[in-house]
Amino acid sequence: MSHSIQRALVTGLGAVTPIGNDVASYWEGLRTGKNGIRSIQHFDPSDLIIRIAGEVDNFDVSPYLDKKVARRTGRFAQFAAAAGMQAIADSGIELTEENRDNIGAVIATSGDAFDMGPQWNVYQERGSAKVDPFIITRMGQHMAAARVARQLGIRGPNTTINTACASGTDAIGHALNLIRLKHADAVIVGGTEAMITPLALSSMGRLGALSKNNDDPEHASRPFDLSRDGFILGEGAGVLMIESEASAVSRGARIYAELAGIGWSFDATDDTAPDAEGQALAMTRALADAKLAPEEIDYINAHGTSTPYNDRTETEAIKIALGEAAYQIPLSSTKSMTGHLAAGAGGIEAVASILAMTHSSIPPTINYETPDPNCDLDYVPNTARDISCDTVLSNSFGFGGQNISLIVTKC
Repeated sequence: MSHSIQRALVTGLGAVTPIGNDVASYWEGLRTGKNGIRSIQHFDPSDLIIRIAGEVDNFDVSPYLDKKVARRTGRFAQFAAAAGMQAIADSGIELTEENRDNIGAVIATSGDAFDMGPQWNVYQERGSAKVDPFIITRMGQHMAAARVARQLGIRGPNTTINTACASGTDAIGHALNLIRLKHADAVIVGGTEAMITPLALSSMGRLGALSKNNDDPEHASRPFDLSRDGFILGEGAGVLMIESEASAVSRGARIYAELAGIGWSFDATDDTAPDAEGQALAMTRALADAKLAPEEIDYINAHGTSTPYNDRTETEAIKIALGEAAYQIPLSSTKSMTGHLAAGAGGIEAVASILAMTHSSIPPTINYETPDPNCDLDYVPNTARDISCDTVLSNSFGFGGQNISLIVTKC
């Protein structure tokens, strides 16, 4: 029996984001420093303490789901279906009876956990017989991966991941191992989120995690800047189509990149405060898995949430993990443009990392005006930087201590 480990190659991309609802428009937004943060439009936020977010605008689900299916599919799962079907189409793979059993789906999400209130009110006010019978199929976390796979008719491993803000990259690591261990020939993988709700904004706002810059939303997300005061909640989905090398090569697929390394760790310190040593451990493990030295990293897509604690801690962690090389490697936070997609962040940031390699251009950290003495690395301020970029490290650190770092390399 062969025990060789399969390489995992990225052959398709899909994206639904606050700065573009497909990969081309998402990249144009990243390249030009487009700001996707605004006052909330999808409901009246006037009585909320937080009234700004990174909303997906002008999203049309009809190209991806028919009306009946869309009605019983939560917004988070609609985003996943759209990005997943974009990625499949981009990959050029033809789904057949022969390959369907060996194509899986791994999607990270929080589901509709922050939007269960209305149905609880229905139960309290109108009784048990009036509750929506489709709560589970509409709102359950499992439905993002399930909806993507059911629409495509793929029957491989089907998994949902939630490790807070680290979830999207965690999902990619799980899918990478499915390929490496030959449990699947291909996997649709990424993250999706649609949790811009009054409950989520109120709870996270009271916790102090969110920016309170309601009157100036365009400048509210400012990672690594001295005046940052919290993150901005975003929504959307980012999905990769990954395949074993054997699968991709056999059909002559266009290959964007290789998933070269993954590293997991846990802070084991505090429920909310990040830990630099724990974060650094994920990065060093990803480097070891990819068999790369720190100086071989060309760009870091930072977690970069725009909270005072995270950005300072991540900067310290990068120095611990990469040593002197940390000062030579450009890094940026695309959350400055999209906001923080929570469980979906690692998905759209993996897409951003691969696009940076593809186009030899690093997206900027916008709204960077006043340097923080505790954040003294190269954050690619305000304007994209055109440089050759063959190896990217993408960080995702969970609000709770889960840390995952991914390394992608150009093939």
